[in-house]
Amino acid sequence: MEIIIAATKTCPHRPSLEKLFQEAWLPYRINYFEDHPEIFEKYQLKHSPLLIVDGKVESVGMPEIDIVNDLKARNRDFSEIRISKRDKNHMIPKNIGTEPGVVEVDVTWGSIQSIKAAQSVQTIGELEVYQHHMKGYSIIDARKPDTSDGVTIPGSKNIPYEELIERMDELDENNPSIFFCNGPQCPQSSTAIKNLLDAGYPADRILYYRGGMHDWITLGLPVQKL
Repeated sequence: MEIIIAATKTCPHRPSLEKLFQEAWLPYRINYFEDHPEIFEKYQLKHSPLLIVDGKVESVGMPEIDIVNDLKARNRDFSEIRISKRDKNHMIPKNIGTEPGVVEVDVTWGSIQSIKAAQSVQTIGELEVYQHHMKGYSIIDARKPDTSDGVTIPGSKNIPYEELIERMDELDENNPSIFFCNGPQCPQSSTAIKNLLDAGYPADRILYYRGGMHDWITLGLPVQKL
């Protein structure tokens, strides 16, 4: 659902309407008449604000509360409250210029994953990943190569999630393995874990690093080339 508030930059009602939508967890964007004269031409309306939903004018001026409640009822998908997907997106945080420690993060791609990949599987963080690595235990990068941007967590082994069932014999038989992918928006490692469990792999030999490459890089931790 695409919600647009079309308003003048001096509209006194716009801040109240924005606050109303924020409290309702409704996604929206602002199109100012001064920057988008085509709105005048398309709708032939000069009132401010206009509420435009999926290309249709839902309200002229401040909307009635029934309109807002209707939009809330239509907006049942959790992913709908996110910023709209960019036309050109990237999964891995990218360095900005030459300054170390500053990265650009794309928040629009993927689908938000549950904190647990499965009820029987423990979710861990960066400290546990580091300690696991220092013990020499297995860390599995479950991403397909074309989603990796050529970098991974040091010491990890890449087994794409689609190949894990056939390659279970490559996993550590004595100690848990950590599985990760591109982070909270990426379903690859959680899919890998579900596939392993369905194939009878023991849950106590699986650890889920949900933060993945997103959190690893944004916390300034080292990476290595694949």
